[in-house]
Amino acid sequence: MEKELFIKQLRPNLCLMDEAHESTGYLVVGEKKAAVIDTMNGYNDLHKAVREITDKPLVVINTHGHPDHILGNVYFDEAYMNPADFELAATFVNDPNFLSDSKKMPLFKAINEGDIIDLGGKTLHVYNLPGHSKGSIILLLKEERILFSGDAINHHLWMQLDGCPKMSELVENIDRIMFLEKEADYILHGHARDFDDISLLRCLRQGALEISEGKTENDEPYQWFGGIGRQHHFKLEDGKHYSQIHSVICYTPGRE
Repeated sequence: MEKELFIKQLRPNLCLMDEAHESTGYLVVGEKKAAVIDTMNGYNDLHKAVREITDKPLVVINTHGHPDHILGNVYFDEAYMNPADFELAATFVNDPNFLSDSKKMPLFKAINEGDIIDLGGKTLHVYNLPGHSKGSIILLLKEERILFSGDAINHHLWMQLDGCPKMSELVENIDRIMFLEKEADYILHGHARDFDDISLLRCLRQGALEISEGKTENDEPYQWFGGIGRQHHFKLEDGKHYSQIHSVICYTPGRE
């Protein structure tokens, strides 16, 4: 079923692709190649949409293995993802409710921390940030000082899913990549409609730290398709630009 695809040009070489306001992907165009970062739910022929923007060779990168970021892979010949999420992705790829017989998912190819995707004048640097999923990665577009974070860093972080670590582990994982706040000015996450200031990274870390320290007395119930968890509001910094203000981390009580 096709749903509306909104394409917004953020910079001459960068487009945000918003599929029905359900998930967001990105197109980064270099001098020699172009990168598609997340392919969303596959409602639209994303390859066709991208080809209306650029004819350069394409590399497809999935930030993690959840269906609203990978199912559009069916329109491409290959896609890269952290192997730690291969098993997670397979649970959706092999489910007939997600893909029809007429659409086939290409095999995933491995991408790992330390890899650099050279697009020609633009480079994407790969870092691991497990939390939302075991294999979540973030991508630094070094020359533009932009961090593509998938769902690992956003305004509505899901940490209540099976396989998510304790909040203290998430804090440790974020600490390991905090140096990136000096390498990037902006974040573009997997459900964004515009840029967020890089300080979102530090604000989310603080929220996770508060949960791990038990500062949850004001947390509220959070109902989702898997049951009822909790949600913790975290504060954003004054005077900074954010695409939205309401910011929460969702989690399962007992896994703080």
